Amino acid sequence: MKLPESAHTEQPWRIHEIAPDFRIEDVWSFRTPGAGPDDFPVMIEALREISGQASWPTRFLFAIRWKLGAIFGWDKPDEGFNGRVRSLRERLPPEMRDVPLRAEFDLIPFKNVYELDNEFVQELANKTVHDLTHLGWVRTESGEYELRMAALVKPNGLFGRLYMAAIAPFRYLIVYPSLTRRWERAWTEIALPQITKS
Repeated sequence: MKLPESAHTEQPWRIHEIAPDFRIEDVWSFRTPGAGPDDFPVMIEALREISGQASWPTRFLFAIRWKLGAIFGWDKPDEGFNGRVRSLRERLPPEMRDVPLRAEFDLIPFKNVYELDNEFVQELANKTVHDLTHLGWVRTESGEYELRMAALVKPNGLFGRLYMAAIAPFRYLIVYPSLTRRWERAWTEIALPQITKS
């Protein structure tokens, strides 16, 4: 479910102080019925487990994107963290930067930035945009918890803004619906059974 920007900005996330210069592109919620306050790490591990299992339309879209990137040089090292931008990890305070990073997700070449008990951030940088994916654990009105995702972006000039506008329909029509099905299934089929056993 798509949420208003306030669903992200009103939460006391550490990302607000670390990346105030990124704008919110999307905020999305994923149902995790039966979730409690301490279940976020289990959910993240479940997402790692299924991260390479995208639907064929999503895989097809990403294959096209990486092909275009190869043709036009969007993803060259000097257009990412090795040249155009600096990793968000350089902004972290020592107590966050020193925490060991765990395995990254498959399919999309995002790099882990930090992981806390209720917050997880990855980043991607290329010629089009510096993009952050923020995952957080939020208490709902029912007293249970749900997973929320915010896409935070810093487009690279006019080209980056046009690129983000061009891919928006594909995100809403294909990527996010597929992501919702897979991530909610990861909760019910992987994370929740582990929590129930323990």
